[in-house]
Order: sequence, then C-alpha cells, then structure tokens
Amino acid sequence: MRVLRGGQAKRCSAPRPERRLYDEAVREALIVLWEASDRVCGKRLKALAPILVEAMERHGHLQLAPEVRTRLLAMSAATMDRALRAVRAQAGGGTRRRTAPSSAVRRSVPVRTFADWHDPPPGFVEADLVAHSGPSASGSFVQTLVLTDIATGWTECGPLLVREQGLLSAVLTELRKLLPFDLLGFDTDNDSVFMNETVRDYCQAAGIAFTRCRPYRKNDQAFVEQKNGAVVRRIVGYRRLEGWAAAAALARLYATVRLFVNFFQPSFKLAGKEREGARVRKRYHPPATPCERLLAHPRTPEAVRGRVEALRASLDPVRLLSEMRAAQQALVAIADQDPDRPAVVDAPSIEAFLAGLRTAWREGEVRPTAQPKPKQKRGRRRPDPLVAVTAQLRAWFDADPSRTGRELLERLQVEYPDGYPDRLLRTVQRRLKVWRGEMARALVFGSPGSPPLDPVQATAFAPA
Repeated sequence: MRVLRGGQAKRCSAPRPERRLYDEAVREALIVLWEASDRVCGKRLKALAPILVEAMERHGHLQLAPEVRTRLLAMSAATMDRALRAVRAQAGGGTRRRTAPSSAVRRSVPVRTFADWHDPPPGFVEADLVAHSGPSASGSFVQTLVLTDIATGWTECGPLLVREQGLLSAVLTELRKLLPFDLLGFDTDNDSVFMNETVRDYCQAAGIAFTRCRPYRKNDQAFVEQKNGAVVRRIVGYRRLEGWAAAAALARLYATVRLFVNFFQPSFKLAGKEREGARVRKRYHPPATPCERLLAHPRTPEAVRGRVEALRASLDPVRLLSEMRAAQQALVAIADQDPDRPAVVDAPSIEAFLAGLRTAWREGEVRPTAQPKPKQKRGRRRPDPLVAVTAQLRAWFDADPSRTGRELLERLQVEYPDGYPDRLLRTVQRRLKVWRGEMARALVFGSPGSPPLDPVQATAFAPA
C-alpha cells in the first residue's frame, strides 16, 4: 500500500464536522413530527413526513425555514431512527374459552385462507373482536369490532356493549356508513358471535360475500390480527371496560382514531414472500397510509376519490391527536373509576398542545391508556379488635418502651378478663412495631420543636 501511494504524505484522520447535514433545528422539527405522528417508526415517519409537514403548515402549526424543510424531507429513515434514539429511550416508556358454533352454519360459510385473496378490490374486509376484559374474563364487558380492508388497510372500529349477534349486526351497519367504499366481503373467524344465522342472513340480504378462516389458524386473518395490536391495544390499552359509559367513551375515542389512523398513520403491506428451506424472505411495499392506497388503487371509483380527497384536505393531524389524547384520558377515568378525574375531558388549545410536542418525550409515556393503573393501598377488612384500648396501650408503651407485646397483652388480660384472648398477640406485636418505628425516627432525625427522648425511652433502642 505504501508503494501504491507513491510516498504521499500521511493524511491525518480527524472528525469533519462540516459533513454534518442535520443540525439541532432539523432535529427539533423531527421530534415535533414524530410526536404529531403518534411516535411511529422511522420507516413509516419517512413516508408520512411530506404529508404531515404540508398538513401542519396548512393549518398554521408549523413554520419551517426552507433549508430546514429541505433537509428534513431529505432525511432517510435510518437517519431518523438514529436522531430519535435518545428521545425514544427517555420517552419509552389465559386461554380463551371456545364455544362450538352451529355445524350447519359453519358448513354453509366457505373457508378463505391467507393465500386466497388474489389482490381484491377495496371493500373486502377481515373482521375480529377485541375483548376489553382486563385481568378477568368473568362477567360482561365491552368488546371492539375491528374491520380491516385487504387492499388498502383501511380500518374501522366500533364498540359492542355485549357479545350478541343482533347487536353485532347493528354495529356493522353503522360501520358500513363510515366506510368510504361499499362493503363487498366479510371474512371472520369461527367465533359463535359470527357463525350464526343472524350474521349469515344479514350478509346474504346485503349482497356481502361471507367467508371464514380455518379453525385455530390465526394467520388466515393476518391483516386484522395486526390491527388488533397496532390500533386497538396501542390506543385503548388493556383496562377493563364495562357499562354504557365506557362504551360511549370508547365510541367517542374511535370517532377520532379512525381519521388519525386512516389518514396520518402509514403502514406496511406484504408484497410477497419466498421460502428457501426453513427461511422465509418477505418483501413489503413502501409504507403508505390507507388513504394513499385507496386513492392510488386503480379500481377506486372517482366519486370515492373526490370524497376522500376533500376530507383529507380538511383534517388537522395535531387537532386530531389532541382530541384523541383527551378521549383516552376520559376513558381511563371511567375504567379506573377515579372520582378525581372528570369523565369528560376537554381537549387543550391547539397552541398549548403544539407547544407540548417539543418536550413531551421528556415525560415518558404520554398515552393515558398505556400508563399503569395506580395501585391502591388495601385497607383494613375487619374491625380493629384493639380500638377500645389503643390509647391505653400507647400510654403503657410511652412509659416503658422496652416492654414486649406479650407483657402488654398479659397486662390487658389482667385488667380486662376474658376480653382479649391470646390470639391477639400478633396484633399487639404489629402495633408495637409501628410505634417503635415512629419513636426510632424521632430519636434519629427528631422533629422541629419536639422534646428529646428521655433516658428510659432511649434505652429501648440502645444496643445490647
């Protein structure tokens, strides 16, 4: 190598700060975009950045210098992940019961596997239920009906107060009104709430192709299973929801979620996979929002394109995110039954919410539904057997802290025959432990204005 260099002088390797393309201004703008996108990954944020910047500038939430805007949009997905690594680090925060459906209804519904879709037009959806039962599956609780379009990834969610086939048909009717396209196909699992004559006859009367997956094969419903976690569990969480108030709060939350997810949340879509022995190589289309896929699909009617484009132009992503956070907070208040939290929370002003996006990562997890439920200290579950003599016991203890629990209980039995049996010894000892702890803290740290302990009290804590 020295011969090839021809005796050239050694070039010292030193850091070249002039090659750094993205300064602190670009990083601050990237953090705001990341928070406004509900903290998506770098690959999805790269695809969403042009849409989000244009929408936020159109609504007056963002004013970027031309050079900052150019560098921000030119940033690669890997560079976005590296720039957000420290921010993410600080912000980061049983078997289901199966009931056998009717055999006759199951035989009348054809099976459709994951490989049988063959690029359908918009309108063929997979459906599933998500249970909001919390840690216990007993009793009645709210469930969410999730619809995911195969071609575009468009997702609609609706709450069900109970698992009932007639109510499911009514919720499905309301979700059909929200879909920007006609519902052409309805693919479900083998749950009894789907496999019944009510849902089957409903689909036949509406001209909807009703299909089902294979039993115990969740991969046949991979599209909707992915949305169960990425949309429902991510936004709603794992708390138990029951009653009319929780169902109504969940419906208000989904009214905002559907717009934010379908217009401002890019997602991946599988393009193909190849098997090489035991290894499976998957290829994905570039990340895109369901709205973009719907507009770009060649079989989307022009009337549908016009309605969707008009709706997208009127949406403000920051306002949607602010309303979603307020709806999440109200849902948590109902689920936790916290009287200190209001059941209806007003969204903060856009200016205040936008100002908080710059520093929200410092507070860790900001989604109220993802924050753990505060543990309440368990109180006494039975009456205190020493409530009548607690003051007298404390006076005996203050007079001589060296007395044991056995000695104090024996003195009680002398003064109150047949009133305090031997089984209360452990209760008296626990009471003494608390009092000795209080006296030890006063001895070590003291309290302003408190008199010092006398020698008799001090000897109770002196080493032997």
